Amino acid sequence: MGFLSLIIALLLEQARPLAGNNLAFRGVRACARTLEENFNAGEHQQGVLAWVLLTVPMTLAAALIYIFLQRYNMLLVALAFNILVLYFTLGFRHFSHYYTDIQLALANNDLPTARELLKQWKRNAQPDFSAAELGTTEIARMAIEEALLASHRHVFGVFFWFVLLPGPAGAVLYRLSDYLARAWNYPESPSAEPFGRFARRAFEIIDWLPMRLTAIGFAIVGNFEDAIFGWRECASRWNDKVRGILLAAGGGALGVRLGEAMWMDPAAGAAGEPMPGVEASPAALRSAVGLVWRSLVLWLILLVLLSVAGTIG
Repeated sequence: MGFLSLIIALLLEQARPLAGNNLAFRGVRACARTLEENFNAGEHQQGVLAWVLLTVPMTLAAALIYIFLQRYNMLLVALAFNILVLYFTLGFRHFSHYYTDIQLALANNDLPTARELLKQWKRNAQPDFSAAELGTTEIARMAIEEALLASHRHVFGVFFWFVLLPGPAGAVLYRLSDYLARAWNYPESPSAEPFGRFARRAFEIIDWLPMRLTAIGFAIVGNFEDAIFGWRECASRWNDKVRGILLAAGGGALGVRLGEAMWMDPAAGAAGEPMPGVEASPAALRSAVGLVWRSLVLWLILLVLLSVAGTIG
């Protein structure tokens, strides 16, 4: 049922993408804002309580509804419930419009449009980001970086937790944790410290295994040697070591130099030698799309094999 739910949800999301400001997202955003306004008095413990009050009940509700439907043999309803929740939590179309439009702009040598699109995309997490001086190589590199990270957050991370927990509970847990880690630590938010500290740390723990599994998937379907080299030798030198694992492995798998702005030599306190690989280019944007889709196919095949093995066992 899990495999079928994933396939149908992905197909639905491709055929009819969700609006960015859909009802489910507005509801979660309103709940998060209400909890922040009522609980944030500048204490770490209040952030813990607010996170638990939002994340735990919704995750448990998803699990209990699915278990209830399974227990009373309402299998079609359980399947529909899985698909519905996955439709709101998983999919490429949550971010792919930016990537596709940047790819088209670069193919048409339309740098101003590509810069504006990248600025809009990056400012979701970095409000002061500017792309005014960026050239084709920098735009392509940053677009690939954002796409690899977004594919993990919106597809692979949700996928892994969906498989681990009953029904769609894992998908709900991952998506809520991801959102709260960003919403309560937004650079311009007064709640960034200490209220949002727990949300950020909780997501780092929840994402620890999925992040590494995504990196392994990129290595298997891409250039394995360079991906593993990037992971082992380069990831630890990045300012953001969590993102560094994924992007070092992804860049190695593609044979493209990623994340130079974040790759630092801690001993010297300055930028180190360039990462292995060629400079990013518009052609590399197409290669990155192929890498992500091949990785998704790999994990779907593994899920089928696990399901068959469980049935036989």
